[in-house]
Formats: sequence, structure tokens, C-alpha cells
Amino acid sequence: MSLSDNIRNHRRRVGLSQEGLAEEAGLSVGVVRKVEQGGNVQVETIRMLARALGTTTSSLFATEAPDPVRVNAGDGPKLTELRRALMPPVGLVETLAAEPEQEISLPALQRDIEDQHALYRSDRYDSVAKKLPGILRAAEAAVVLSDDGGDRRQAVITRARAFLLTGKYLTQVRRYDLAYHALSRGIQDARSVGEVQLATNGVVGMGWLLLRQDRFDEAEHLATVTADEVEPRMSSALPEQLAVWGELLQRVASAAIRNNRPDVAGEARRMATTAASALGREHMDFARHWGTFGPVTAETKAIEDLSLIGDARGVLSRADDGPVSGKALKKLGRPSPNNWDRHRLDVARAHVLLGAHQDAMDELAGIKASAPEWLRHQTMARRIVQDILQRRKRTLTQDMRDMATHLEVSG
Repeated sequence: MSLSDNIRNHRRRVGLSQEGLAEEAGLSVGVVRKVEQGGNVQVETIRMLARALGTTTSSLFATEAPDPVRVNAGDGPKLTELRRALMPPVGLVETLAAEPEQEISLPALQRDIEDQHALYRSDRYDSVAKKLPGILRAAEAAVVLSDDGGDRRQAVITRARAFLLTGKYLTQVRRYDLAYHALSRGIQDARSVGEVQLATNGVVGMGWLLLRQDRFDEAEHLATVTADEVEPRMSSALPEQLAVWGELLQRVASAAIRNNRPDVAGEARRMATTAASALGREHMDFARHWGTFGPVTAETKAIEDLSLIGDARGVLSRADDGPVSGKALKKLGRPSPNNWDRHRLDVARAHVLLGAHQDAMDELAGIKASAPEWLRHQTMARRIVQDILQRRKRTLTQDMRDMATHLEVSG
């Protein structure tokens, strides 16, 4: 059944006209008509309609065949080497995709993975894309050539970390099918050698990927079940155990708020804050958990919830106060660059909703100065600039035009 059919059927079931649904959802009648006529809409609009209809966002999603994929010129050959390393041809006999040119050193390979993670965090996506194929091939060779016992176990752990980094990178650049393959392999490797903490890192990444694909029910369920499995004893938990548990709870909350389940989201956020408070400050250790987590990260995600429900004033009232204030950042530490920049995008969006276009541009300019490549991959950034181009009555500033060019947004 199509999205338009789902929305029309739900609207009639609750006894609303198109005008009534538009009023309840805070949308124009034209948007409701467009949706029911089969027009393309953003997931945010579907969420607003779902809230007005008293149902989950997932229940409205379409199940019909997708539109044909239109690949941009030059997009097909991208990531070819990474694709070959991640998904080599499979035949009747298991063989190495390529014989290693030299003996594999696991410590050196582990350092390579850590170095590439540092580059990923520094917005160096091109460097990561070029290095990952070699890392994956070396990790695969290390496992195949290792003997049974401790060496093989360590080789499998190293390969798992290589897969998880690859999945993180591919999710960030929106190559979701490739990312799913990498994350799945990483989780399976970690599970096979009893590395629960490492496998849980992969589940955190899988939850992020499912959110990116608007698979809210699955993301919430996966993160909830896993969080129950690994819930630590607060009095004796290691920092990495608290961090990964908190990250899972954030996935639960993020999925639930997008799926119009605010009570579930609120409880998950409360529990995540408990984990963050137990840590006391931001904690980052890629080898032991997925990313940076602590009081600042927990607060940015709570503010993100306000952004998702359209509470622009609520976002701005907390944007630079409490755990995310400059003073708190010095005391508690900084979140990951991705989480911090995402928070500033929420602030920029709030400014646009309230008509403060230059304030929004100041936020975007700050992100562009520190993470230009990350910004190019953010759909929200493009929507913010599109809103400015459409709403602004005065002449666009040069900064606005430059930002539109950077994000490939046309007026």
C-alpha cells in the first residue's frame, strides 16, 4: 500500500477531513493534498501527520516498489576499491582476494585502524576511503593465515574493528547497503570470539544505520533488547560499559521520538542521562565503545528531540546553557565533532524557523570552517539553506550564496 493510501485511510478512520488533518498537524492543506495525491514529502512531514493521526511514523510508510534510482554522473565508480575489499567475489572455494605482499603485523594493523578513526573524526573522509581497502584486505589475510588459538582470536578481533570502522564511515557517507554489510560482519566477528563489548559497539552502529534508513521500529527494538542484555551494575561498571549502554539508550530515544513515541523516548533519555552522570564527563575510547559519550552528548541529544518536534524556542533556550555551555565544556569535555556539529545544525534550524536567517548562517559558517566535508553530507544543512533561499525577502548575502554553492543547493 502506498504512503498516500496509508495517510488517507488513517485520516478517514479518525474522522478528519484534509483541512482538519492539516490543522491538527500544523501543516497547510496544500501539503496534505500533495501527500494524498502521491507527491514526495520529507520524513519530518510524515512524522507530523502521524502525530496528528495518533499513530507511529512507521505505520504510514509505503510498501510499494521504489522509484527508479538515478545515479549522478560519476557516482557509480566511487568507492570501487572499498567495495572490492569489503565484498569480494564468492565462489565454491574460499581463497584470498589477493595474496599479502608482506607479513601481516597485527599491532601495526591495529594502529592503522586507530589512525583512520582519528582521520574520520577529523573530517578526512577522502583519506579514510583510500586507506580502508588495504586495511580490510590485510585484516582478512590476517585471519585466513592465522593458526588456531590466541593469534587467530586477535586477528578476528582486529578484523571486527576494521569492519566496524568501515561501517561507520559508509553510514556517514550514506552508502547504507555497504554499511550494513560491514557492520554485520563486524558484529558477527566480535560475537564469534566472545567480545561482547565490541559486538555491542557494532549494534550501536547498526542502530544509527537503521535510523538513517527510517527503520524506527527496528532501531528501537534492537537497541532496547541489547541495552537490556548489557545493562551494567552502576556501582562497579567500567567507563566503556556505561558509555556503550548510554549510546544504546540514545538510539532507543532517537528512534522513539521520530516514531511518535514520546513517553518511550523520554524514559530512554532519562536513563541515558543517568549513565552520563555516572561517567561524570565525556568519555571516548574507540577500541572500547562506538564514540564519545557523557553529560554533554546526552544534553545535545535531548535538545535534538526538541528540534525534531519543532520546538525552536526550546532549542535556543538550552542551546548554550547547562551542560553545553562554554564553561561546562571546559569542565565536562567536548562531545565528538559529529555530535557537536549536529547540535549546531539543530540550533541553525531553530533560527531559520524563527526567521533569524543570519544567525542560522553564522552557525553553518562555523561548521563549514571546521568540518566542510561532513557538512556536505548533511541533508539537514541543505534543507536549512533551501529554507533561507525560499523565505528570505532581502537580497542574499555573499555568505549565503557561497554556502548554497558548497552544499549544491539551487534557489
